[in-house]
Amino acid sequence: MKKLIYLLAAFLFIVQGGCTKLDQEFYSQVTPETFFQSEKDILAALNRPFTHARWYMGADRWKLQECAADAFAITTKGRHWYNGGENERYHYHRWTADENWVWQTWRGTLMGISLALDAKNDLTKLDYGRFALTQADKDAHISQLNTLIAYFYLRGLDFFGGLPVFTSLDQGALPRSTDQEVFNHIEGLLKEAMTKLPGKTGGQREEGVLRQGAAAAMLAQLYFNAEAYIRKPMYAECMQLCREIVDGKYGPYSLDAAWNGPHGFKNDQSPEIIWSIPSEFNKLQYDWFFADFYHYNTRQFFDTDMGANNGLHLTPSRAPDSSLYTTRLGNPYEKFAPTDLRKQVYRYLGSGNYEGMFINGPMLTRAGATIKGGEEYKDQPLVFRDQVARFSEVGPGKKYASISNLTSRMSDGEENTGVRLVKVPIPPLAENTLRWGADMPVIRLAEIYYMLAECQWRSGDAGSAATLINAVRKRNFPGGVDPNPATAANLDAYRFLDEWLVEFLGEGRRRTDLIRWKKFTTEAWWDHTPSGSEHLNRFPVPTQAISGNNSLKQNPGY
Repeated sequence: MKKLIYLLAAFLFIVQGGCTKLDQEFYSQVTPETFFQSEKDILAALNRPFTHARWYMGADRWKLQECAADAFAITTKGRHWYNGGENERYHYHRWTADENWVWQTWRGTLMGISLALDAKNDLTKLDYGRFALTQADKDAHISQLNTLIAYFYLRGLDFFGGLPVFTSLDQGALPRSTDQEVFNHIEGLLKEAMTKLPGKTGGQREEGVLRQGAAAAMLAQLYFNAEAYIRKPMYAECMQLCREIVDGKYGPYSLDAAWNGPHGFKNDQSPEIIWSIPSEFNKLQYDWFFADFYHYNTRQFFDTDMGANNGLHLTPSRAPDSSLYTTRLGNPYEKFAPTDLRKQVYRYLGSGNYEGMFINGPMLTRAGATIKGGEEYKDQPLVFRDQVARFSEVGPGKKYASISNLTSRMSDGEENTGVRLVKVPIPPLAENTLRWGADMPVIRLAEIYYMLAECQWRSGDAGSAATLINAVRKRNFPGGVDPNPATAANLDAYRFLDEWLVEFLGEGRRRTDLIRWKKFTTEAWWDHTPSGSEHLNRFPVPTQAISGNNSLKQNPGY
């Protein structure tokens, strides 16, 4: 892993610069034949677009998937986070073609494709024999890049529909291809890659290398959501691929015995990881979320020196009067059973071990001392609530006479609003060498189990679907005693969406799941009311993109 991270880090500055400039400059006097002097140069070129993938998988892409859906929000907290109404526009499905998250995602998608095509162009021209490498090595490298290109197109198809399909860097400004043409391009890239990529062998750690299992999983994802992409259900095709992955055709993957095995400091050793992006302290860190997720004083809770800006949190499960919301979607914290090991407050236990994955209730230091607020609750104990309301403004002489008068909207947040997710463990300063030691899981076997389960249910086999869901669920409870297992009788659209929500909370996929189940624009959650506008299942082509390429056509409805 360290070798790969060092090579990736060497190109981080280049790629970060590329994320702010779409036009690349190429110099004819530097050719692949003269630039590449060793295997190390080849690996550096191969891994360069993967650094962009690391950036791409967080921040704005994550927010489009989660903040436009039912599990997360960035509420206005007093004088903080109104951001010109941006966060509310996503939550209430009122975004426009001028939104920055949308623009950064469009350009980031095409930049990822560009970087991968650039590396592919260079490596294709090389005589691998000069470096004591084989044709099989070359095929594997090119196939990794083809798979990465397919990944970026897959995400772009999900966000926008049709995109310009580039096969080289000298094609100029292309118009958008149709949804079907992009779908076919992704399918072709992945099918070819699956014939040339190596499979996983026993005992291999996951260090960011794309193998057959990852390509097969991406193809399964493409088929799984085909009805949303090209209006053609392909659940049978998805089911076949998922069965092959589960049966070990592409390598010996298995579910991790521990709920936090795929997310912990040593998750590169988890048998569940099919593809991950390496992370290590001070080298290509998987850390984008920290500042947005946590309160200014959370550094005292974690016993760390990192600052945060108190933005993101779970949407509330409870109204100001503490009653549970009754919408079928949303209410993420209360979707976890009381005995679920994950529902505990996060606590670092030492030596890389920890429990729980939430910050809720009184915020205390590791020694048990009270942590105090700095805004509405300045110098008062900081107590996080699974609610959104201006509780600090209730009382004699204040804005609200009683809690019954409170509203709960995106504009009503406070500094302690919302449960905070700790899916990636944070060590204290005393064990700072572990910081950002958890890699970024991109595809894990639990997703394959759930895709297979959903496909089986859709085919009429609810019993087998329940068995697969329960195989994942049981690790989340003491002694494997599940208080509410899935059954053939209780599995329906909402139960499936609850299972996807709980298992993959905060993993940047929620919008896609809601769209597949036709709930994204038709259902309510918390203070979000459904628009009923199907065109919102896709984001608009950014105004900035169209202004730079007049051949691009806008999506319907914008």
